[in-house]
Amino acid sequence: MENNYPYETRLDVKYDYLELVDVPAIVKANTHKWFNQTLTKVNDSVVRVAIIEGEYHWHKHDNDDEFFFVLEGQLLIDLEDKTIALNPWEGFTIPKGVVHRTRAQVKTVMLMVETSEIIPTGD
Repeated sequence: MENNYPYETRLDVKYDYLELVDVPAIVKANTHKWFNQTLTKVNDSVVRVAIIEGEYHWHKHDNDDEFFFVLEGQLLIDLEDKTIALNPWEGFTIPKGVVHRTRAQVKTVMLMVETSEIIPTGD
C-alpha cells in the first residue's frame, strides 16, 4: 500500500553523463515547499537535490544508507535519541535501518547521495 505524501519527488534523472548540473537553476524555478529532484546517476547511486521547508515524516530504509549535504539553510535530522543540525557545507550519513526524520525551519537546499533503488518515503 502506497501512502500519498505532500512532497514533490521527481525520480527521473535530470542530467545525463557529460551534462552540466545546474543546481541554482533548479532552486530558482522551484515553487514547492518540499521538492526533491534526481540530478544524476553515479554507478548504482544517485545524487539528488532537495529544496525544503517544513518536515518529512518519520521513516527508515532497511537496505539503504543516505548521505545529506547542506548547501543553504539548515537541515535538522531527528533521530530517536537526538537531533543533528547541519549548516551549509556540512554533511551527515544515516545508516540503513535507522529511523529518522528530516526537517527545516527555513528554506534549505541540500544534496543527497543514495542508491538508485531507494524508496524516498521509506520502507
